[in-house]
Amino acid sequence: MSEQEFELEPRLESQTGPDLEPGERLIDSFSGNLTTYVKEHVLLAALGSVLMSGILIYMGNPHAWAGVVGSVAAIAVRGVYVAREQLGFTWYLTNRRMIGPGGRTILLENIEKVNVIFSAAQVVTRTGDKYMMKYQADTKATQAAINLARGVTGDTA
Repeated sequence: MSEQEFELEPRLESQTGPDLEPGERLIDSFSGNLTTYVKEHVLLAALGSVLMSGILIYMGNPHAWAGVVGSVAAIAVRGVYVAREQLGFTWYLTNRRMIGPGGRTILLENIEKVNVIFSAAQVVTRTGDKYMMKYQADTKATQAAINLARGVTGDTA
């Protein structure tokens, strides 16, 4: 391996504000929301508890409560472990492009549509690439802001 280190995912520590080009202006920025993050993890823990307890009951295990404890513990540990990374990434919307973590850039003219998937806004490009802005406090507002910058009206375009 060479002296250059390879980075599969951008690190939160290396994220800085966007470098704007002449005439480019910042319209909005989108970061994960802590309340949304916690709500989603509570929902995952609840669903996991029901599923795992159901499986244990189906298998005849007399300790079905272990499914609740295991699910809640697993989701809680995962939630705490990745919270800083998931909530710290910021996407910037300018009058020309979207600038994401690690220098990812999407020209507004290359955006095919913006979808809402639970608490995430998914940007789909004309080439089929997909980018997720997770744990948005208001996904419809995120979608609307991007569509407004693109000059598109409506929820689904």
